[in-house]
Amino acid sequence: MLTALVVDADADARRRVAGLLRLGGWQVREAAGARAAHRMAAADDPDLVVTDVALPGDDGPAMLRRMRRNGSRARFLVVTAEPTDEIRAAAVTAGAMACLAKPVEARILLDFLRSRTTGPAAQDQLTHVQEWTDLHDDDVDAELMDRLHEMYLAALPGRLRAIAAGTRSGDAPAVVSAAHTLAGTSGQLGHPEVASVCRAIAADARRGVMAHASVVRLQELARA
Repeated sequence: MLTALVVDADADARRRVAGLLRLGGWQVREAAGARAAHRMAAADDPDLVVTDVALPGDDGPAMLRRMRRNGSRARFLVVTAEPTDEIRAAAVTAGAMACLAKPVEARILLDFLRSRTTGPAAQDQLTHVQEWTDLHDDDVDAELMDRLHEMYLAALPGRLRAIAAGTRSGDAPAVVSAAHTLAGTSGQLGHPEVASVCRAIAADARRGVMAHASVVRLQELARA
């Protein structure tokens, strides 16, 4: 699964880009400022970093340059309310593929990602999302969270099975991956207790502990 980090001090703008990426099949983390973004990038090494120009503690291009110096292999994309020639030049100098205007339109972002994403599975998913946004372009923001929650509920049984199967077999990396993914989407879509239990399961698995009781608790919460 492709991974992305979306960095923006504006929560609504950040949520919009992150939501569109999730619809495209990406696993997404969000940060409100440069400090948190550096920490997440160091831990996860995302495939894509999308950042605003103005950030608390740093500016977007400077943050991207530092990430690259620290070994990031991500593709970079800058978004800004005023994409002047100066800002575009700073973005390119920092290694960004492009500088898009905010608010980022769904069709523009998805077209941009499709042109730079390889692999038939990723292409098929992006095409599916493009078709959906074409039908709902006028009210994509209003529909976005409902659509994301539908996708969350559809994927939930499989993610629970993956966590339970990994726990039974003692496959710690599989448990960490599945629990981490479910924790991220649960926290972002209004299920903080599920997210908390998933994070605890992942933390235990990293230490080689298979938390069977926590998995049972997770299943109970998911059924509630």
